[in-house]
Amino acid sequence: MKIKDLPECERPRERLLKYGSNNLSNEELLSIIIKTGTKGVSVKEISEEILQRIQNINNLENINVFTFNDIKGLGKVKRIELIAAIELGRRIFLEAQERDNIIYNNPQIIFNNNKHLFYHKKQEYFYCLYLDNKNKLIERKLLFMGTVNRSIAHPREIFKEAYKNSATSIVCMHNHPSGDLTPSIEDMHLTKSLIEIGRISGINIMDHLIISDNNYYSFYDNQKDLFI
Repeated sequence: MKIKDLPECERPRERLLKYGSNNLSNEELLSIIIKTGTKGVSVKEISEEILQRIQNINNLENINVFTFNDIKGLGKVKRIELIAAIELGRRIFLEAQERDNIIYNNPQIIFNNNKHLFYHKKQEYFYCLYLDNKNKLIERKLLFMGTVNRSIAHPREIFKEAYKNSATSIVCMHNHPSGDLTPSIEDMHLTKSLIEIGRISGINIMDHLIISDNNYYSFYDNQKDLFI
């Protein structure tokens, strides 16, 4: 049965408006995301087939753009939109978890919970974690993207975000696309500058991590004298 053949009160969008998204079935939510079917196949049937294939709704987390490419009526654009919706939900969930549960008080925890940001990146990305006085996350922000082997991070922008968020501490993180975690001269100068500015401004630089896909370098672990 096509969605348009259902009584209006039973159509997914109308039900969402009337009862809220939390009262819709998985099939109805998928139907809203996918929007339409195709000739001979309704959006309801497409949603049912997806759910039959994955068996458990949690398995949607592991799909990619090719996972359902043989389902009639589910073209590339619809698969991309589905993946984007799943990723957005995943990020909301992770952010909520981080804000509620994670205390960023050592480099291993910082690495474990942020390494996904740097997977397979071919240029440098520079992030900052802005923490409250209990070392819980207030905000995580991508501040700079650089060339293949260099990012341009400016202390002014780093501390501006700290003031905006009323942060007590900052953790800086960036990657080396080469996989070599050895700090560059620029990394050293930047870290020293940030620590000095932090002392003056009363905002603690807790650490600066250089991250690869599988490992990290912590300035705090390796150069504690900078932080004393």
